[in-house]
Amino acid sequence: MRVLNSAARTPLARRSALLTLAVSTALLASACGSGGSGGGGTAGSSGGSQTTLTYWASDQGGSIAQDVKVLTPELDAFTKQTGIKVKLEVIGWNDLLNRILAAASSGQGPDLVNIGNTWSASLQATGAFLPVSDDVMGQIGGTGRFLPGALAATGAPGKPPVGVPIYSMSYALYYNKAMFQAAGISTPPATWADFVADGKKLTKNGQWGVSVEGASTSENAHHAFTFSAQQGGSFFDSAGKPTFDTPQNVAALKQYVDFVAADKIANPSNAEYSNGTEAVKDFATGKAAMLLWQSADATLATYGMQSGQYGVVPVPFASAGASGPTHVDSIVAGINLSVFANTKNKDAALKFVKFMVSKETQTALNKAYSSLPSVSDAYTDPAFQTESVKVIQSVLANSAAPMPAVATESQFETVIGSALKNLFADAASGKPVTNQSVAAQLDQAQQQLLAGG
Repeated sequence: MRVLNSAARTPLARRSALLTLAVSTALLASACGSGGSGGGGTAGSSGGSQTTLTYWASDQGGSIAQDVKVLTPELDAFTKQTGIKVKLEVIGWNDLLNRILAAASSGQGPDLVNIGNTWSASLQATGAFLPVSDDVMGQIGGTGRFLPGALAATGAPGKPPVGVPIYSMSYALYYNKAMFQAAGISTPPATWADFVADGKKLTKNGQWGVSVEGASTSENAHHAFTFSAQQGGSFFDSAGKPTFDTPQNVAALKQYVDFVAADKIANPSNAEYSNGTEAVKDFATGKAAMLLWQSADATLATYGMQSGQYGVVPVPFASAGASGPTHVDSIVAGINLSVFANTKNKDAALKFVKFMVSKETQTALNKAYSSLPSVSDAYTDPAFQTESVKVIQSVLANSAAPMPAVATESQFETVIGSALKNLFADAASGKPVTNQSVAAQLDQAQQQLLAGG
């Protein structure tokens, strides 16, 4: 979201990788759901001439019910075309990674699953997913159809991808036009200094400058990565070893938590937000004037907020004119579709992958979710010519960076996201958030990562 061939992992190596990943989920606050399988056994089922695929989809809309409504017509169209049925289960982000890791460890999972593209390298290390070989890529139109940025987040460099991109996204700054006008702010902020200054003007009478999801480990980790990059920092060195407790990373985490702690432009209750909808709802219902989010248009619409009520601009930078490695204001966000290697329905599963990356399906689903197609031929549709889409396209092309392509990436999101969750909780309770307390959390996170989760 690479090179398309690899030697198979040994069974012992695979068990070791799975154990490391499975242990890490015990600490994953945002993925604490059951580890059961939606497939009820080895992936998929076949009865007579009717093949049935089991598909775990990620929650992309304002609710799971909305996702079912969006996906069902497309799945019905696939069945009509191929005769292959699809058993759908939409899984919320609080549970998805835990469910995937449990399925990878037990071998009792679905045929196909959506994965957050930032998890690609970690899930690749399990050996549980079908490599996307040159032959497979050829069956779905070849790498040339896909946006380069999307393909860059499908696995570790030099190893075969573990999926294909189906939804592309980036973070952007959403701002309430009427609130800005009422506060006498003529333009949205381009730097963090302006962002905080504007946030203070907008925080009044029960209204807050910005809403955040302070208890969401994935959201926290994404922002930690971006803020660190803007500080010139990194959470891993060139050999993939963690480098958490650096001055740049301390400054990055403190800057984000200070929205609550020092700047006081976010509601302290945001420290408890974790389900991926609460911060968006606060923005949509006028409780907050700004929102840092991934492709939020469709979700905002579910809460009754019309596109003309808000503006969309790139996330601010540390300073005007940022360039080089610090010119990062988003992760390369998106969703990949992966096939479990132990599926009994490989041919049918690959037909489904081909259907999901077709121009028609990419257009329909990304229009519904306000995300971007991962294939270039879908961009002829007018829905992908809007101002907000152009902002996201520009960010993905010019200033987004992929999360660390290391085997411990999912554990990284867990421990860094949890560190920020703890710091937000401190801020909400009135406990001082200092460089020392941030460094202590980072040191603890690194020790957890080195201990296997």
